Amino acid sequence: MRRALPLAVPLAALAGGAAAVLQLAGALKTAPLPLALPLDLTLAALLALAALLPLLAATHRWRIGRGVALPAAAAALLWLWAVVAGSWTASRLVVADKLVDMVLVAPAMLAAGLLVGAAPAARAALAAGCLLAGVALAALLGWGVLSGQPLAAPAAGAANYQVIGLAMAIAATLAALRAVEAPHPLLALPWLALAAGLGFAALLPGGRTALLALGLGVALAPALRLWLAGRRGAGLGWAAAALLGGLGLLSDLLLNPVAAEGLRTLERLGGGAAGLEARAGLWSAALEFGGRAAPLGLGTGGFGIAEGHGDSRALHPHNHALEALSEFGLPGLLLWLGAFGGALALAAARLGRVDPGRAACIAALVLPVAISVMVSSDQGNRMAWFALGLTLSLGVAARPLAGRRHAGAGPPPAPLPPGLARHV
Repeated sequence: MRRALPLAVPLAALAGGAAAVLQLAGALKTAPLPLALPLDLTLAALLALAALLPLLAATHRWRIGRGVALPAAAAALLWLWAVVAGSWTASRLVVADKLVDMVLVAPAMLAAGLLVGAAPAARAALAAGCLLAGVALAALLGWGVLSGQPLAAPAAGAANYQVIGLAMAIAATLAALRAVEAPHPLLALPWLALAAGLGFAALLPGGRTALLALGLGVALAPALRLWLAGRRGAGLGWAAAALLGGLGLLSDLLLNPVAAEGLRTLERLGGGAAGLEARAGLWSAALEFGGRAAPLGLGTGGFGIAEGHGDSRALHPHNHALEALSEFGLPGLLLWLGAFGGALALAAARLGRVDPGRAACIAALVLPVAISVMVSSDQGNRMAWFALGLTLSLGVAARPLAGRRHAGAGPPPAPLPPGLARHV
């Protein structure tokens, strides 16, 4: 007789928790406690995950589907092509910074997403960690507004409101997913209240992309869960109710300046189309440079110089695909499509073959990041590559290794608790 190795599940849970901290480290570092740590939170989580991932791999049995190979290979070739494209770029500062993220950090994040997303205990711990992080940040943000001491991280600069909002978007999506998974409507009410509270908190920091990610995540991830469980009418009803309700509430607040006072996200939404025009200008410039520098592109990190803003990473196309086209040329765009488009195709093909709870959990973790990637991120963003790994994990099956059970070894282990078992 065999039973799971005794440390397999705890090690997987630890790996999932470390992955949650690493994925949201940029947001967590805006809170007072992480800022007071003697070691940078990102580095600490990265070291912990680097130690735990080999143990996670060694204590589980893995089965990798054929559909994983092509997107993973395309991602690897994209990283290699970024190095080659660095040989003709005009950049010296941005290229060095970006290549560190793409060549060293991105492969590790993709591998982490692949392993953590496939192992049931690790995936459950990742979701729980992201949910707790978002709730904690929302509570601290609310307390800061009331006390006049908003969250701020000197290292985060002007982008801290974006990562805080993204963390709350992921947490709200997970809370909404828990609501539709609740066994009784009364048990769903606390989760719905939590999702609504996180939605309100997302109006405070000023991140419009995060608000969009929250709205779409809350509408689509639970609807996917219901659809895959065979409750298609309920899924469509949830999506419609969430979208219409959110838009109605948002419109009401925008038309009521007194109620919207102090809500920075609404203030930025009502401040005109300057942000959208700026994004459109960057996208247009990326397309133009992609054509001018075809077929090989401007070179890694060359967009800022070509746009006339110097060798600064702060200015980029704010769209993963357009950045690949403008800096890496047509080969880079094709490789990007092979990686991210291939992962999307894999996910679509696997939706009907994996547990609905697992598919919806991955969707809840990935959707907000995917939206951010297309309007507010660059190729070096580690969250994007971790999300890519999570998506590819739908093509991987993992179970704890079984050890040989000797006579007299005692009763078999208890089954997994329901909250964890539904993610298998």
